[in-house]
Amino acid sequence: MSSQPNPGRPLWAVNAEGRPRVRVGEDPEAIRVLTDAVNRRIIPETYVSDGAPVVVEEISGAADPATAEDDVALPIVASVLKPPLLAGLLAEHAEVFRPKKVGENWVDTEVTPPGPVLGAVLARQSWPGLPVLRRIISTPVLRPDGTLLQEPGYDPATGFYLAGNHHLAPIPDHPTPQEVAQAREFLFERFLRDFPWRTDADRANYLALLVTPLIRPFTRALSPFGMIEASMPGSGKTILAGCVGLLVGQRVLTWTDSEDELRKSITTVLSDAVGVIVFDNLAEGAVVDSAVLARLVTERTWSDRKLGTNAAATFPNDRLWLATGNNLRTGGDMASRSVWVRLDPNCPRPETRTGFTIPNLDTWILDPANRATVLRHVLILILDWTAHGASPATAVPQMRQFTPWARHLGGFLEHHGVRGFLTNADATRDLDDEDAEWRSFFLTWEELHGDRHMTAQDLRISGEPTAGTDPWAGTFPVTPSGKPLTTKSLGRKLAGQVDRWHTDVVLRSEVDSHRNCKTYWVVRNDS
Repeated sequence: MSSQPNPGRPLWAVNAEGRPRVRVGEDPEAIRVLTDAVNRRIIPETYVSDGAPVVVEEISGAADPATAEDDVALPIVASVLKPPLLAGLLAEHAEVFRPKKVGENWVDTEVTPPGPVLGAVLARQSWPGLPVLRRIISTPVLRPDGTLLQEPGYDPATGFYLAGNHHLAPIPDHPTPQEVAQAREFLFERFLRDFPWRTDADRANYLALLVTPLIRPFTRALSPFGMIEASMPGSGKTILAGCVGLLVGQRVLTWTDSEDELRKSITTVLSDAVGVIVFDNLAEGAVVDSAVLARLVTERTWSDRKLGTNAAATFPNDRLWLATGNNLRTGGDMASRSVWVRLDPNCPRPETRTGFTIPNLDTWILDPANRATVLRHVLILILDWTAHGASPATAVPQMRQFTPWARHLGGFLEHHGVRGFLTNADATRDLDDEDAEWRSFFLTWEELHGDRHMTAQDLRISGEPTAGTDPWAGTFPVTPSGKPLTTKSLGRKLAGQVDRWHTDVVLRSEVDSHRNCKTYWVVRNDS
């Protein structure tokens, strides 16, 4: 009790329980005082993300994944402060009071600020007192300076918040040769030993994908799309993808051929704090050919309209994108933007195989202690690489936007004696259905017409069957429904292929000044 409210008295104090006491008055003053309170972090674990104040809190009741293809959410979340949440947190962490006159005395009465006041507090986008939260992560990662972020909590150097993992002991900055040897033995001779890799390149490529989310802050490199493909069901492709996702958090999506639906799924999933997004178990023989996906993996940020609103949202594209399936193919630009991991058990019933080094790996990896074992050995190999200078590889295939990624991961694998990285690139080009279809069409074109210059109309007429016989043997381009292309549609498709090599054949074009139209012809490089 006090004789009267003193406008000059401090707005801050501490009560007997150690909670801050915040005095508010009428609405304008309350807005000013509470804005200052939030900005001074009166509520613990508050940060700012994309202009909005957020609070990091644990998720209660989150179930552990039952299989490797389940979504794996992080144990904590950054919740945007809304008026109801802010009211609850103020009641939990502070004592907000307003002087009230009772008789001749003034009494401090604890209050819950009204919704409009809290809404006005949260309406602003400038919060200079709050640290910037860039991401919540579940595993240690390599900072840009080459040190390992492994202390749970907020890291000012990166803006990352690391969730605690009591199964993972601290990793030494400079692992001993014995620790490195043990890590190599576990990962190469036990953990990955029994997968039916088609070639050494497939194992090397998988290791690169496994390490990518952990060193991305250090490399700051775009990573290609990962295709984990098998010749038969039961080969272990889902386990391989899940082993990455279980470490860094994953969302599992259903593949769609609709570009619009795919775009919406990407925008939605990028708001989740997970490190890996997996398109799991595509239809057998599916062709991954998406302009939306091709654009995604080559851009550092993704901008799109928020679902249900006209507001735009921009997300950093710092995730690893994977697809799994049997006998998959690629098309369009995805062929040059993908890295392949191929499994081939070469037996009729691969799911009945026995004698594995780690029995029941699909359930073994679900144990958090076992995941911590895998993670520890991977981190030891990473820190051994950085302790020796983190030298990038010099002799790796050029991958356009992904060459920096290939050089860093190639250097990591070379340091640990892993051979074959990206050496299956030539073999996987044969899995580009679109490229194969164009090459077949151009070879038939050359066989039928030699180097004759033809307009789109000339070519369209020649594609008509004669006396019930198709001279093109089914290689002539058609619509997705199998109908013949119009002359205009054929001309557009041809224009998109000019000067683009398909192994050993290329389409050339020039303008026929007499006919005032484009003509096309095929050139073959016999050498």
